Amino acid sequence: MTHARLAWLPRSMASRLSLILFSGLLLAHGLSFGLLAYERYQSATAVMLNTLEHEVGTSVAILDRLPANERARWLPRLARDNYRFILGPGEPGQPLVTERSRDVTARITREVGARYAVAAQTVSTKPERYQVHLTLADGSPLTLEVNPHPPAMADWLPFVFILQMIVLLTCAWIAVRLATRPLARLANAAEAMKPNADPHPISEEGPTEVAQAAAAFNAMQERIGVYLKERLHILASISHDLQTPITRMRLRVESLDEGPESERLLADLAEMEHLVREGVAYARSAHGGDEAPVKMDPAAFIESLVFDYQDVGRPVSLSEMAHGAAMVRPRALRRVLTNLIDNAIKYGGSAEVASCRSGEGVLSITIADRGPGIPDAELENVLQPFHRLEGSRSRDTGGAGLGLAIALQLMRSIGGDLRLVNREGGGLVTRVTLP
Repeated sequence: MTHARLAWLPRSMASRLSLILFSGLLLAHGLSFGLLAYERYQSATAVMLNTLEHEVGTSVAILDRLPANERARWLPRLARDNYRFILGPGEPGQPLVTERSRDVTARITREVGARYAVAAQTVSTKPERYQVHLTLADGSPLTLEVNPHPPAMADWLPFVFILQMIVLLTCAWIAVRLATRPLARLANAAEAMKPNADPHPISEEGPTEVAQAAAAFNAMQERIGVYLKERLHILASISHDLQTPITRMRLRVESLDEGPESERLLADLAEMEHLVREGVAYARSAHGGDEAPVKMDPAAFIESLVFDYQDVGRPVSLSEMAHGAAMVRPRALRRVLTNLIDNAIKYGGSAEVASCRSGEGVLSITIADRGPGIPDAELENVLQPFHRLEGSRSRDTGGAGLGLAIALQLMRSIGGDLRLVNREGGGLVTRVTLP
């Protein structure tokens, strides 16, 4: 329910903060502008009514004292923007309908006095127009026609309001960018952090909160690096130290009389030895990035590797290849490709190797087979250390569950990546990417 209510909000924090800040500022500024306009309208209306009250009283007194034949010449002089005088009874109408018209009529009556027999009627409602009827001292009818309209607004005022909104939007955007930029920098650093690489501390400059977050992140990177190095060192040490007692046990078993028991013991020792070697290889794979990169043609390197397999009769074939120079760590890449090609031959019967380049210059190497493939739900799990699938990928076939984990760790240590996808028509495709 909460996600549904917030679905209309932008996805990024910067956009959300900008929207909230600008909406709040726009509402506050709009309210202030509205109150100011209302106060100005009230003040202008009060001034207008007071002015109208006194001017009408003066005008009626002038017209009352003028000879009847001279009154028409004075009417244009006494006219104003919102009212004018008419000699005559005016137009028939209805009773006054607005509070303002009644107030104006009461003010005029109070100003000129009851002797002028003031009466008023509404002539039109849209736009509002009403007439105040008076009777001069000589009995002549006089009509005051009022056309009320709000005080005029300056033409430049809307442009000032728009300019203020632009300034508010710009200031809100700058404030949000300054507030969210450290978060974006922290997120980029977290995304770029690799467990197999040395930590890259981020700048600890800026406001106190930003500096504290950056310092905590740098400390976290260092702790993670230390923990991983300790873990890999322990694994490598245990795996290395196990080789000596395994070798002694093998020698003692070989000195025994031949028989089914000694053969089973030798098989178990061989499996332990293989697992120890894989453990050492996995620990060492974390330091694949220590190898210096070499500028070379990856296509020639891959072709050479495939020809080596073909020379010994292994079912490995080449398809399209992408030529061009690239910075490559050859030992780490050879280990990865050899591991993946061996897996393809072991579980799929053959391997097809190809390479291509994307529009961004990323080198992609694929090793495909026609084996049983891997269930989609297990494509990520098989990349974890010591994770094995049942069936053809069991330990009975020699798998220790470290081959793909070693390849993945080596690729990430040299800045690349490894992904598994099931092949159309059956089989597995392993895609290795290098920047």
